[in-house]
Amino acid sequence: MNAPLQSRDRAEERDALTLLIAAPRGFCAGVDRAIEIVERALERYGPPVYVRHEIVHNRYVVDSLKAKGAVFVEELDSVPDGAPVVFSAHGVPKAIPAEAERRGLDYLDATCPLVSKVHRQAERQIEAGRHIVFIGHRGHPEVIGTMGQVPEGKMTLVETVADVEALDFPPDRPLAFLTQTTLSVDDTRAIVTALQAKYPHVVGPKAEDICYATSNRQAAVKAIAPDSDLVLVIGAPNSSNSLRLVEVAERCGTDARLIQRASDIRPEWLEGVRTIGLTAGASAPEELVREVVEQLSQWRTVEEHTLVTAEEKMVFKLPRQLVD
Repeated sequence: MNAPLQSRDRAEERDALTLLIAAPRGFCAGVDRAIEIVERALERYGPPVYVRHEIVHNRYVVDSLKAKGAVFVEELDSVPDGAPVVFSAHGVPKAIPAEAERRGLDYLDATCPLVSKVHRQAERQIEAGRHIVFIGHRGHPEVIGTMGQVPEGKMTLVETVADVEALDFPPDRPLAFLTQTTLSVDDTRAIVTALQAKYPHVVGPKAEDICYATSNRQAAVKAIAPDSDLVLVIGAPNSSNSLRLVEVAERCGTDARLIQRASDIRPEWLEGVRTIGLTAGASAPEELVREVVEQLSQWRTVEEHTLVTAEEKMVFKLPRQLVD
């Protein structure tokens, strides 16, 4: 009689799954603002409202806005004369709003204010006669937008410590550095350290460029990863901050996977897994977190625990055109 009971107990124990949910996670103030700008523009102008590039890097969000009448385009050439257009949260080169003004387009700038701050810093460093070393990922929209704030040749992109070692500026060249806002805190610290060792006179920003949301989400992953057998990060494959969360978990020695939706999860991932850490990149809505919890609950008996490592109360103002 005891054997069947013991077998059932072991089965029930195997079926249990502890879920450690990171907080903060998901939408940041810049993403909230960008999405609201598109939604309010649709209310004010009526569809279609054009958006240059993905407003944020998340297919669920983009598809939801498409359903409301937003039309996503790669360049202004695809925006008809007289139509309203929104620039994405990642920021754009100066040439883009200049072209919009030349064409008389009614445009709204959804650039995250923390990215705009980096743009202003770049302008000030060039005015001070310094060449800028920009730490970021080549081809990312934020990098393209930031480098487009200054004349060509005034900013050099580095992605790694090896890139810093390859720099060959004269010792007396006035230099400054800035960073993309969605980088790995640890990687960036190593690159900055190498840059300052090679060029002790290099001028840095008064405050860290990596945004509060990126730093907070990475710290939250560091809190859950050591106690997890697997970390799931909800985010898009082109989302820099989401990819960094995967890297942070892996550096804690924990297997980590990037997923866009609950349907991406494979049941075999859960074999031998008793604790899963769950977080979401800054462009991923909370609906997708709950979707993942629901999916896991269909396979296992889930016990949720939320680990709060920081409180976020940041709110950014909307453009004047939408609040007048």
